[in-house]
Amino acid sequence: MDNKKPVKPVVKKAKPATKGAAKAAGKNAAKGAAAKLAEKNADKNDLRVLHTPTADLSVSGATLIDVAKVAGVSPITVSRALNQPHLVRPNTVAKVQEAVQQTGYVKNMMAGALASNRSKLISLVLPTIATPIFADMVEAASDRLTQAGYQVLLGLSRYEAWREEVLVETILSRRPDGVMLTGTLHTDITRRRLQLARIPVVEAWDMSPSPIDMVVGFSHEGVGHALARHLVERGYRRIAVLSADDPRAERRNQGLQAELARMGIAVAAVQTMPPPTTMQAGREGLTRLLALAPDIDAVYCSSDTLAHGLMIEAVSRGLKVPEQLAVIGFGDLNFAAHTHPPLSTVRVDGRNIGLVAAQAILDRIDGVTRDQDTASRVFDTGFELIQRGST
Repeated sequence: MDNKKPVKPVVKKAKPATKGAAKAAGKNAAKGAAAKLAEKNADKNDLRVLHTPTADLSVSGATLIDVAKVAGVSPITVSRALNQPHLVRPNTVAKVQEAVQQTGYVKNMMAGALASNRSKLISLVLPTIATPIFADMVEAASDRLTQAGYQVLLGLSRYEAWREEVLVETILSRRPDGVMLTGTLHTDITRRRLQLARIPVVEAWDMSPSPIDMVVGFSHEGVGHALARHLVERGYRRIAVLSADDPRAERRNQGLQAELARMGIAVAAVQTMPPPTTMQAGREGLTRLLALAPDIDAVYCSSDTLAHGLMIEAVSRGLKVPEQLAVIGFGDLNFAAHTHPPLSTVRVDGRNIGLVAAQAILDRIDGVTRDQDTASRVFDTGFELIQRGST
């Protein structure tokens, strides 16, 4: 039997680090951190890299409490700094904004809507954004509403009342704080739903003696009257109409024909084209009008785009504008003054309509009271007939 005792393992205790070694380790760590920071800053300066507020910190689902911890303030202070910054000291607002950037916090609109009974959502419904005038109106309205802290939901009806009806039903299910429509012609169901919704509603781009709530725009019949007087005063008698198949354009046509009839003049020919209007439609429209009435001496077009196309077709046929054929449009689009010859037209300020409509909704939401008579709910932005070389 082996009587040797088992050998105990030898455990050496680590010697405490000397001050020099600790200092060296600290320097190495600092160098490593500096290198990482330099690499990070170099990446930030690289224009090929896309940076976002959360690019440097992977945060998912940050809350108001997270922002408060980073900013070193209370959650209620964070809420005030984000929602009512005028009630909070500027340096505190700056700290909160910096914390928002660091955490990637995104405001919960749904929670805010439940707490305030406001969705902060306003919907705009229009037939198309292909027409520059409508685009100007939407841009101006959106800018004003966004400035006031609202989100904008856009819907396109494509000039169809049934589609607008479906859009309005869907929009109201989102509980918007207001709705802006284009025009005053709607289905009975659409009108009824909006009246029962008890929210601010603006019908833009039109006039009406009985708006759903408020109306901002101009008289299309009045535009037609002004067009008729202008053409007759310029000596034209064989007047034709080239129009988009659109209810507002039709009302201008009716106004023009009514004013001509009052002066004892009948419209020589009318040609309707499907929307949206294009220069090609303008060219085709003149071809059809000349087939109906070869001796026409003036054409009113329901849009500048149609008028531009019609002028191109006239030139291709050897017709001189305005000596042989006068042309007048509608909208005063950005090219109207630069056609050859410059296009006479009717100017409507789409941006102003958008601003006035947006402000009317905001005033109603904020409790700005108005009289309940119709006149106080109607905002007439007017129009201006611009005479240029084509008439």
